Amino acid sequence: MKIVHVLLTSRFAGSERYMIELANAQAARHEVTVILHRRAAEPRADALAYRLVPEVNQVLVSGWRFWAERQVRQALRALAPDVVHAHLSLACRSLRGLALEALKIATLHIRYKPQQHAHLDALIAIAPWQLPAIPEPLRERTRQIDNWTQLRPFDHEARARLRRELGLADDDFLVGAMGRVEPSKGFDLLIEAFAALRAPSVRLAVVGAGTDWRKLRRRAPAEVVMPGFAAQPHEWFAAFDAFVSPARAEPFGLVLLEAMASGLPVLATGTEGARHLAALIGTPLIACEDADALREALRCLLAQRPPRRAYALDAHRLEARVAEVEDWYRQCLARRQAARSNSQAR
Repeated sequence: MKIVHVLLTSRFAGSERYMIELANAQAARHEVTVILHRRAAEPRADALAYRLVPEVNQVLVSGWRFWAERQVRQALRALAPDVVHAHLSLACRSLRGLALEALKIATLHIRYKPQQHAHLDALIAIAPWQLPAIPEPLRERTRQIDNWTQLRPFDHEARARLRRELGLADDDFLVGAMGRVEPSKGFDLLIEAFAALRAPSVRLAVVGAGTDWRKLRRRAPAEVVMPGFAAQPHEWFAAFDAFVSPARAEPFGLVLLEAMASGLPVLATGTEGARHLAALIGTPLIACEDADALREALRCLLAQRPPRRAYALDAHRLEARVAEVEDWYRQCLARRQAARSNSQAR
């Protein structure tokens, strides 16, 4: 197949990771191109372009929204792909009204939004809770495919290095959180709950960058480490002793899968994504936006200091999920071809 992914954001996060890992995996078997905004190719740690393997062709567009969307449409006409897979709002809107033979599909990284998704041929939902909002007949052309994670060898060297840099003793306990530092992730609640514990030999690391970083850094006590964006997040998962997701909203929670892939004990608030993964997580979910409940859950965690453990993640391997995505492409393409044949027969 000739596949084009379109993503017009510029900084690395969960949705961007999804697209990059999908494109990289597909490039082993298909002709894959990714259309990015030029800002995504800037020389900085949280850029996107350098994370794509050489087998993935790259097309860069530039300018503000309407000019960038116009360049996307021009590129797609020239590329003539079999499948155009859009990710996030600007990419989805760039396909509106585009006369193209290709299957136009998008992943719902957050939720269904008519202005972004109603004009597309098919959708991929990352969690079951997204499905009821999709109107018929588009829901019939939607398949729910969970997100994925990739197992990595445990990085003992990174654990030792990061904990040494933080000045941690061998028996100090490091609670970790990771993601964009913005209101939806609830890091303000986590810092508030952690500060109230005043637990000895315990530190909290909030790893990530975002709009609230400076504000939270000013409010956080000295026991809270906020290193900013991590280009190699698996190193921090190795350094952590437990992982907490205090989010107010989390569509799927890729970061939860990543924490489990590292074997970490996990505490999570009851977001849509965490509820979907609750059986895997194996610990009771915490009420969202409840700092007292979060503090109590942390207190219990620190009293127990549970060890790392193995999670049943076989169904969430990258290879299995990529195969499902490609199978959905083929089903949608076959359906389109059958509809055209029936129309011509009439």
